[in-house]
Amino acid sequence: MSSFRSAKGGRIERADPVSFSFEGKKYTGVKGDTLASALLANGVHFVGRSYKYHRPRGIMSAGCEESSALVGIDRGHGRYDTNTRAPTQDLFEGLKAQSQHCWPSLRWDVGELNNLAGLVLSAGCYYTTFMWPK
Repeated sequence: MSSFRSAKGGRIERADPVSFSFEGKKYTGVKGDTLASALLANGVHFVGRSYKYHRPRGIMSAGCEESSALVGIDRGHGRYDTNTRAPTQDLFEGLKAQSQHCWPSLRWDVGELNNLAGLVLSAGCYYTTFMWPK
């Protein structure tokens, strides 16, 4: 039993384990889990990066309104679904999920260098500020 999962309650079958992988690492969930709940139960909180500045993103909600935990699902035979919301993806045996908007890996992302632009541009500084003269 994971220290991140409650011992009772919920709509899961704790006696029926399901194996899956995220970012190439193997994890175990239980029948009735979503990808998001299984990742949280395994202590995985960092699941993706933002599109523009590549800032770290985690799981923020439990339904279809989730905008941060977008993953790609490899369904085999050349089928790869992008922008799948982790809280809406049911867990199944052998599921392979990958984070998006990062290269070469989730932990170390080259695109994170875009974040350095924040050192030059203050908060609330928009591109229209630099359009002159009228």
